[in-house]
Amino acid sequence: MAKRKALKEKNGVRFDNNRRKLRTGETYDKYNGYVYRWTDQSGKRHAVYADTLEELREKEVKVTVDEHDGIKKDTNNRTVNDIYELWKQLKRGVKDSTMQNYIYIYDMFVAPALGKMKLTQVKKSDVKRFYNTLIEKKDLKISTIDGIHNVLHQVFQVAVDDSLIRMNPTEKVLSELKRAYAGDTEKRKALTLEQQNLFLDFLKEDPRFNRWLPVFYVMVFTGMRVGEITGLQWRDVDLDSRTVTVNHTLVYYNHRDERGCYFSINTPKTKAGERVIPMTEGVRDAFLLEKKYQEETGISCSCSIDGYDDFIFVNRFGDVHHQASLNRVLHRAMRECNLKVLEKGEKDPVLLPPFSCHVLRHTFATRLAESGVSPRTLMDLMGHADISTSMNIYVTLSEEFKKKELEAFEKYVTNTDNGGKGPIAGKNEKDNNGDNIQEAAS
Repeated sequence: MAKRKALKEKNGVRFDNNRRKLRTGETYDKYNGYVYRWTDQSGKRHAVYADTLEELREKEVKVTVDEHDGIKKDTNNRTVNDIYELWKQLKRGVKDSTMQNYIYIYDMFVAPALGKMKLTQVKKSDVKRFYNTLIEKKDLKISTIDGIHNVLHQVFQVAVDDSLIRMNPTEKVLSELKRAYAGDTEKRKALTLEQQNLFLDFLKEDPRFNRWLPVFYVMVFTGMRVGEITGLQWRDVDLDSRTVTVNHTLVYYNHRDERGCYFSINTPKTKAGERVIPMTEGVRDAFLLEKKYQEETGISCSCSIDGYDDFIFVNRFGDVHHQASLNRVLHRAMRECNLKVLEKGEKDPVLLPPFSCHVLRHTFATRLAESGVSPRTLMDLMGHADISTSMNIYVTLSEEFKKKELEAFEKYVTNTDNGGKGPIAGKNEKDNNGDNIQEAAS
């Protein structure tokens, strides 16, 4: 106490132990170091501490600016997890399956680590370090980080909107991360036309897999999502007008109740997901083949999910298919098909790559683009809400297809029947004036 009194001069002016004059609200003692105390607009007292006067005054500037901008000061002890709980209470407008997925990924990856940090202490570098750790030490894919970031960004935005923090520390972090790990990301590749035909021919010819031809054929030639296919009812298919109506999707997830994981019916995520798809002759035959198979084997739908029944594609017990089960069938078919091809001993044979149900949807979109279907039509058929998603299909067309298209273009524009003059003259050919073309060009 004597020490503090010794630092006072008359008229109440304070000095630190180096005889530097202290401003209003600033104090110094050997126990607490430098302290700045102030009263906010609501009459509540606050204090910040620092080891040096310079550090203290930096904090004072931040306090002054925060006061001016209305940033609340009652957040010092609130963690990211605390704001996450608030976000859960406020979040609306998403399907239950989506919300449960949000909760799962946050509880699994964020809550035990970054979630324990004080809200006001989290910097952009902390978020970057957290994402890098998930990739490098937990071997998570960029797509998984994308999902985590989606939730984390929303949580911090709640804090920004409530004036608990000034800036969202996750802003632009994901885009920077994607650029940094660009070499590690894998683009989903569609099957080539040769691979597509090889796959479907194998299903037709192999008695072990023939039973799966209808469901995968419909996937390849409608581009429906796997949940839309497995949730399809016979009433959604009009074999006379040859249309397939898509207005719901089948989802399987952990509902976090006493029943745990089970199926539910969702409406499409966007209005664009509700659509009517024209049925090709082959797709119609696939539905008829499935109907015939079920009649011959005595299989029929025996389940009801959220009031929906009479599902088309069911297993031998009459239950709807799991996406994981269909993907396992694809992996077995891929392996057996490739073994059959390799047994022939052909040079440079066409083989199937590892692929999933979603790759078949991507394959359908790629075939549409290759056949010249407009981006707008592709967008409608695929149920895309954003035209940029459809345009990306055109950007990622195979190099072989682009080469063939360019060759066709050159053949068209240089065709003499179209007014063209043929390909450019060779190195030693002469133009109409008898001059060497290369010399004339120079």
